[in-house]
Amino acid sequence: MTDASVISRDATGVECAPDGTPLRAPERPEPKYEPLKAWHHFRELLKDKEDTAEVFKIFEALPHKDFMPRVRNLMLSEQGEKLRATEGYLPSILDDHDALRRLPAGSVAHAYCDFMEREGLSAAGLVEESEKSGRPTYDDLIQFYGFRLRDTHDLMHVLTGYGRDGLGEQCVLLFTHGQNPSHGHLLIGYAGAVHMKKTVKSKAPVFKAVRQAHRTGVACPSIVGMSIRELLAMDLAEARKQFNIPTPSWYHECHRIWRSEGIDPYDLLAPRRESEELAAA
Repeated sequence: MTDASVISRDATGVECAPDGTPLRAPERPEPKYEPLKAWHHFRELLKDKEDTAEVFKIFEALPHKDFMPRVRNLMLSEQGEKLRATEGYLPSILDDHDALRRLPAGSVAHAYCDFMEREGLSAAGLVEESEKSGRPTYDDLIQFYGFRLRDTHDLMHVLTGYGRDGLGEQCVLLFTHGQNPSHGHLLIGYAGAVHMKKTVKSKAPVFKAVRQAHRTGVACPSIVGMSIRELLAMDLAEARKQFNIPTPSWYHECHRIWRSEGIDPYDLLAPRRESEELAAA
């Protein structure tokens, strides 16, 4: 529930944080529900799963009616004020690997650094990708909340154990939907799974994997509302236990089956491309 003690209003009656930052900037346009636009960007994403800018465009075209209540409940609360005061810009925290490596071995921080360094990623890089969508930014609490959702994406990979292959990305997005419902997460997660099943002929239980991810997200407390500093300092195994995050068994089963069938989980279209090349020869 929102803590009324941290709610203020400006001269026009707009809800604000105590420092005057509006919940919603007056100049921020009302979101429009544009499913055809979202579908276009989804089709573009299928051509290149690394094109993160398309993901942000999909989310923008599919606003969720519960988004604003979630933003209001967190950002106009004592916890929201604490997060703004201590974690104003997450990429600077997440990309300081020297500081994160000073936390205990086995911590979420160490696993996060391992993941990001292995994949050649950075939180700042994700910011750059999001900016390619061309969306304007606003000085309001919605923006702060949205940035936290964006900046914790790779941290969710680490917590859940899902990789950056196509199925892993779909699972993380459905885990995120379980926490913060969004039609964009549903589209990419489930439509992506359908596309995967149609494109790759396999016995891999793709739908079981994505449904498990969705259920895990529902059962896990909201990551966006947590102190990320405190989360990073936690033991990874303990964090997973405390937050009801099980081993992603069906995801691992998909990988096992694909490999037994000669399919690379990180390049699911490879078998089809090889067949096309042989036919062309």
